Amino acid sequence: MWVIGKYNDVENMNNKNINWYLNRLSRMSPGEVVYRVRNKVIAEFEKKRMVTKPNNPQLNLNVRFNNWCNSSSDVNTEYYFSKANQIILGRLDVFSKASASLGVPLNWNQDPRSGTVAPLEFGKTLNYRDETIVGDIKYLWEPSRHLQLVTLCQAYSFSGDKKYIGAFREQLESWIEQCPHMLGVHWTSSLELGIRLINWSICWQLIGGEDSVLFKKSVGEDFRDKWLTSIYQHCEFIAGHWSKYSSANNHLIGEAAGLFVGAVTWPYWESSEKWKKKSYKILIGEVDHQTFDDGVNKEQAISYQQFVVDFLLFSALCGKANGVEFPDEYWGRIEKMLEYMASLMDINGNLPMIGDADDGYVTALSRETNFCNFKSLLATGAVLFNRSDFKKKSGKFDDKTRFLLGEAGIKAYKNLDTTLAYSIKQCFSQAGYYILGDNFDTPEEVKLIVDSGPLGFLSIAAHGHADALSIYLSLGGREFLIDPGTYAYHTQQKWRDYFRGTSAHNTIRIDGLDQSVSGGNFMWLKHARAQCDTFQTNDDGVIFRGNHDGYLRLKDAVDHHRNILLDKNNNAFEIEDLLKCNGYHEVETFWHFSEDCIVSVAENGEITAVNGNKKIVVSPGQKVETNLYTGDENIPSGWVSRRFDEKTPITTIIWRVNIKGETGLKTKIFYE
Repeated sequence: MWVIGKYNDVENMNNKNINWYLNRLSRMSPGEVVYRVRNKVIAEFEKKRMVTKPNNPQLNLNVRFNNWCNSSSDVNTEYYFSKANQIILGRLDVFSKASASLGVPLNWNQDPRSGTVAPLEFGKTLNYRDETIVGDIKYLWEPSRHLQLVTLCQAYSFSGDKKYIGAFREQLESWIEQCPHMLGVHWTSSLELGIRLINWSICWQLIGGEDSVLFKKSVGEDFRDKWLTSIYQHCEFIAGHWSKYSSANNHLIGEAAGLFVGAVTWPYWESSEKWKKKSYKILIGEVDHQTFDDGVNKEQAISYQQFVVDFLLFSALCGKANGVEFPDEYWGRIEKMLEYMASLMDINGNLPMIGDADDGYVTALSRETNFCNFKSLLATGAVLFNRSDFKKKSGKFDDKTRFLLGEAGIKAYKNLDTTLAYSIKQCFSQAGYYILGDNFDTPEEVKLIVDSGPLGFLSIAAHGHADALSIYLSLGGREFLIDPGTYAYHTQQKWRDYFRGTSAHNTIRIDGLDQSVSGGNFMWLKHARAQCDTFQTNDDGVIFRGNHDGYLRLKDAVDHHRNILLDKNNNAFEIEDLLKCNGYHEVETFWHFSEDCIVSVAENGEITAVNGNKKIVVSPGQKVETNLYTGDENIPSGWVSRRFDEKTPITTIIWRVNIKGETGLKTKIFYE
């Protein structure tokens, strides 16, 4: 029986892989198919022959670069010493594994979550998506981004204590030894190499660059040369393995940023100038290609907004310090991206968790408690773009901004006058996000955000969620109706499907089906197309009218229109969901409440939610069947994921009705 069971598991896995490849193939253009077949053939040839570039061609160490990141004494150093001391002991926070013991030296190829040791096979042909081979790849990749090495170097820069720089060297040497060129999971994704290069650049600056005490004497020179060899290999790898076609999303920007920073930081090779020019050109092109004119990243995922801005910002700051100026249009697009963040952020700094989020950060320059990278970027943007509104939203001049902008940045930030009036931007028409509200940035703030944008970017829309016409609501900085987040990526299929599906969003689902059709963890086969028909504001209120075509694919097509009216005079939102069809359908309306809400439900389905001194009442305009779920593992329902691989029970209410033919469903939300 065991043999039969084992055979069935293998057969199911093979069928799953075959289906994924067929689905992936269906989302490719003929040009992409040719490109990927060619790369596969080359990879197999390299695997057999291990054809690689020279280890490290002739170096010209006389060429120097200027720091774009500097140490600062004006920080609470205890944050950094405390974290660095844990890192020395091999203890890292890796997603849900707080203070996980990774060993001394670290076991770089072992998944700290499952214990699975990934094989040192040829990286470009290693199936890192298969958890039976590598475990959860996110848990493997995260420590090897080397954010923790920056912390060790920060602690050294503050104290001069050689135990920190010694631990840095030990971890870096062990990584190079355990992760040989082209072998294993750390030589599969160019994005991971790009992030590693950026953190290595910061480390290089913090330890003193070419003049570091680490490089003294012959043993120090040997370590330097070993590190520079790996740097060269990283740059060569990225330059030969760009993300292209339907994969050319944030990965391509991150790869270009990593190579650009690498080429500028270490201009020691003849190829460095070529790498710099190529990556610069890609960054200039992709900031326009991957971002709408209104500043929204086209992946339709708020977490990736900060991720991409960091890549763009670090590249520009690195270039500026070294005589490579980026055009005004590039800087202008960064400002627009920050403006989008500031507009969506409520008075307490909350943002809706639209789209995918994996807690991915380029660096960990700040170890402050309650650090928020969105607020940090606004603090940086306040100085760079002279924006007092960004300063107001940022709340403070944080350590990350201090490391990037130094003393001049602190002075400029202090001089910005936050009493200046400004108007929040409510309409992001290209990206499809609209803000209905009142009394913005005051204790009486009302902020409802509705999503009528594209599913995601390119043919696979990898990081989009099936959330067309979903809403998010906060009052006075207290969240009520939320987007439950993401939770899982490559593993835990049930939860990956749930959190990106329609039932995990404050919208309507028809016949138990998602609005869009999934073909894999990062692939949508059919994309629901949403649009806004009307958005009008006046002194008395705001009107939104939109629709999506996700259910027109059904045998009896259903056309979903959602109209939302904000009535400021009566402190109410009126929502009408108009469903145009001919036959019978089951309709579910989902309401996901923040974990901070106390929720009760009346017999008629009316919902009352209280969060602190704020309250809403959600009232159905027709008879509904009401179901309440809190932390249900089976359906699943009633969960929020604020961090990757962590979920917390919340209250989710589902209203169910059966309809025949064209039907209007009405809801009123009263707030106080």
